[in-house]
Amino acid sequence: MLPNRRTAAAIGTLALAGALICAAPAQAESASPAPAAPKTAKSAPKGDGAKAICKRLPKTETRVSTAITRLKGDATVLGSVARLEQRVTNAQTAGHTEVHTYLNDRLTFRKSLLPTLQKRQDDLKAVSTWCSAQESK
Repeated sequence: MLPNRRTAAAIGTLALAGALICAAPAQAESASPAPAAPKTAKSAPKGDGAKAICKRLPKTETRVSTAITRLKGDATVLGSVARLEQRVTNAQTAGHTEVHTYLNDRLTFRKSLLPTLQKRQDDLKAVSTWCSAQESK
């Protein structure tokens, strides 16, 4: 004899409810926050990454020289020190003290970038010489 639809629905509902009740304690145990283990490197680096640095050197040199050129540009060049100086002057003239302070702080940082990038450019020249010497070995 085949069960009617009501009986089949009741059996299905009971089975679902039983499965949910049985799963609740397991979820409660897994939901309790366990102390997370700190993420650590699997091993310490074995080298200094010189091969990768030499491989990326042309692109790095281009990026640094482009940034220096941009910073040294005139007031028409986006991102230049001169353009930001003009904006600081305009804000001061307009009496926007908060904007003037904000832009002036950005200008101070941008001016500090130039010597840093120039030093990096000199360092990259030395690295380029080293990489060339390694290739000839």
